Formats: sequence, C-alpha cells, structure tokens
Amino acid sequence: MITVENLTKYFGNNLVLNNLNTEIKKGEIISIIGPSGSGKSTFLRCLNLLEEPTYGKIFIDGINILDKKSNRNALRQKMGMVFQSFNLFDHLTVLGNLTIGPVKLLNMSESQAKEQGRQLLNMVGLASKENAFPSELSGGQQQRVAIARCLSMHPEIILFDEPTSALDPTMVSEVLGVIRRLASDGMTMAIVTHEMNFAKDVSTRVLYMDEGKIYEEGTPSEIFETPQKEKTREFIYRIRTFNYHINDKNYDLFDLKSGIEQFCARHFLDARSIFRMQLVVEEILQLCFFEGESVNRCRLVAESGGLNISISYSEKNNELSVEFSTHKILETILNQVENSDGISINILKGIANISETTIDDKIILKAVIS
Repeated sequence: MITVENLTKYFGNNLVLNNLNTEIKKGEIISIIGPSGSGKSTFLRCLNLLEEPTYGKIFIDGINILDKKSNRNALRQKMGMVFQSFNLFDHLTVLGNLTIGPVKLLNMSESQAKEQGRQLLNMVGLASKENAFPSELSGGQQQRVAIARCLSMHPEIILFDEPTSALDPTMVSEVLGVIRRLASDGMTMAIVTHEMNFAKDVSTRVLYMDEGKIYEEGTPSEIFETPQKEKTREFIYRIRTFNYHINDKNYDLFDLKSGIEQFCARHFLDARSIFRMQLVVEEILQLCFFEGESVNRCRLVAESGGLNISISYSEKNNELSVEFSTHKILETILNQVENSDGISINILKGIANISETTIDDKIILKAVIS
C-alpha cells in the first residue's frame, strides 16, 4: 500500500530523517515508538506531505507522490491524519467539522454528509454532541470528533500522531477504545504513540525509531519481549521502569510520589496499587533514614553516592515491585532497631514481600507488592 524509499528530511542543517526505508501493507497496524526527537512525527507528516521531504520516494499504490507529475491531492486523500492537538475547526459545530470535507472535496450533498456525520458520531459515542462547539467538549471528546472527521473522508489509511499525548490520563482510554474498534474493523493505521501497553496489544508490527531511522522493527512480542539491538533494549527498559535517585534525607517526597503515580498510570494500574507502592517506598525510606543512628546513616548514604530506587511492573506476572540499592557500607536499608515503634515494618509486612541481599559492594532491597 505504502512504500518508503530513502526518505530524508533536513530542517536547515539538522538531519531529522536519515535515509528511512519501510513498507506499510493493507490491513497492517503499525505502532511507531522511540525517544523524543527521533523523527517519528516528522515521518508521519512527510508521508502526508504536511512536510516536504528533502529527498526520497513515497509510493502509494505504486505511484510516487513526490513525483511532480502525480496527482498529489488525490493520492493524499487516501490518507487521513489525527493530530495530538485535535486541530478541529473552532468556529464550526461538531457536525460541521464532519461535513465540510466531504461536501467540498468528495462532492457529497449536504444531507448525505450530515447523515454520514451522524453515523460516525454515533460510532465514537458522541451522537448527542453534534450541535456542540469544540470548546464545549473535553479533550477526549475532541479527539474522538477528530477521528470521526478523519473517517468522514473515507481514508484507506489513518496516520495517528500521538493521539493521546495532550489528554488527561482519565480520558486516554476513551480514545484508545475508538482506535481499537478501527483495528478490529481492519483499518490500516500507523500510530506514533507512547502508550506501550496499547501498542503491544493492538499492533501487527512495531517500528522503533532512533536517530532519524528505523533502528529495529518486528512483531510486538519481538520488540517488547526480546529486542535484539542495544538502543531498543535500553528504551524498552526505561519505559518499563521508574528510576529515582536520592542523595540524602532531604529528598523531595512529593516529586517522588508524583513520579510513581505517573509510572503506574502508564501501566493502567488502579488507585489501590498506586497508593500501596507509594506507601511501601515511603515506609522503607523512613526506616532507611530516620530510624536508629539517623545522623550517621544519612551521612553514610550521602558520602557513598546516595540511594537508587527502581520501580518495575511485570505484565506477565501482574507484579509491581521496587528495588532500593546503595553502598554496602550502610549495612542495611531495612533498618530495624530495638527502640522502634515497629509501625513501618508492620505496614510493610502487611502489603509486600521483602528481601535484602548484598551483591558485590551493593546492598539491594526488593519489595514485591502482594
């Protein structure tokens, strides 16, 4: 359906896409992942000529749309695009957003366009909002309207540029639900996304981009479970873990708890799991820094390079765990002393399985939420 050959894009002297090659077949659902600045969004924008490539070839059904002799507009109409910032027409109603394109470009009558628009609004769960203006809708509702507007032009492929990145976490699922329905209906899609669980679940193929090129590609299980290349492995590890470094006892608890909440939300963990992980971390830090010889322990942690925290979630085992590590000079992270009130340790025993070991010059404490 779409074949890309040697696609290259410069912004000034900045090379953004570097001789990129790939193919998207009819019915495929391609998720495009990678770090910020790797060229993912620029790649989509070049496919639809919202950005003019510096050079290369883009074939749609065998016709190179970069060839000046081709009917670019007709070929571009085969591709719809959904943007992270919705890009609805603010001066038009929801239904007006869905009818303007078909009337002006597909020569559809006003009545036909309205009938189609209402059917699409019903499909995305917004039939009651046809007379509302975009400013009267939530972010999730606006994005669903944007998807319906895209469908109103009968595209053969839809390009999604981070469709959930501008949304409140509570609204992400409603948009992903619509995309899942399109996937089940056989729509060809290329999706730039940071929603890794979604990408793993819905994709037929995953492209990992880095340094302006497709660094590695494969099935979801190949990319997320057994990536072959170093940068892919590093990226997958980072999105599966939340890492935090504490230099001394004057750490920012609110920043730490916020980071834990964001990590858990990315994995669609419920409020109970988030609270329990935050509580486990807080109580372990209480034992580490503020029990027994607190002044001496704080000094040892600071002088030996601080304390590292790594939180991870295993989908396979549905297991949320946290690992603390510091220099063995501290002797123990889980500092239990005789004159302690025992509250922290009793809380921990009630909600987590805890083990502490020494490996080489490190003390490692692991807590698994039970």
